[in-house]
Amino acid sequence: MTIQQVLALDISGQPFEWLSPKDAVTAYAKRKVAWDLGDAERVFRGGYSRRGVQSTIAVKPIIAIAGSERMAKTLRNELPLGESNNDLLFKRDRLTCAYCAMVFPRTMLTRDHILARSRGGQDIWMNGVTACRDCNQEKGSKLVENFRPLVYLPYVPNRAEHFLLSGRTILTDQHEYLSAQLPKHSRLL
Repeated sequence: MTIQQVLALDISGQPFEWLSPKDAVTAYAKRKVAWDLGDAERVFRGGYSRRGVQSTIAVKPIIAIAGSERMAKTLRNELPLGESNNDLLFKRDRLTCAYCAMVFPRTMLTRDHILARSRGGQDIWMNGVTACRDCNQEKGSKLVENFRPLVYLPYVPNRAEHFLLSGRTILTDQHEYLSAQLPKHSRLL
């Protein structure tokens, strides 16, 4: 099985980022991999030694990277929703409109700000829900109390859920590792 991407963790096992196999090889070569997991592996071949032996590095689908200041700083920050990240929001909400409770194809969905931006609402996980185009247009900048009640509440995904929502092709080993860290309120369970 070919590894499309490698799940990089911090030393305590928290998801940090998706790495290309090439970047994972670099981490192995620099001896920054503290431990690794997974049945699938991809073997990369390098140059030859003076004795004619070719170097190889086997990359596992999950690796823990030791000692990175950038990693520690990133893990302290909340995972952003951002203005252009509707796919993660729609996946969190399982393509379900928060107002009519119907499931729609991605192309029929929009992001609704529970408190409209025109009223000071922010682009954060707790102020965003998935809405169908009709409901979002009908709600406009109204307060939820003056429109319809939400059929579900927004929440901030934890790191593992964020990585599952990121829309990449995830190997079974990676999926199982991340799923084990999901909170009980996750809509991905």
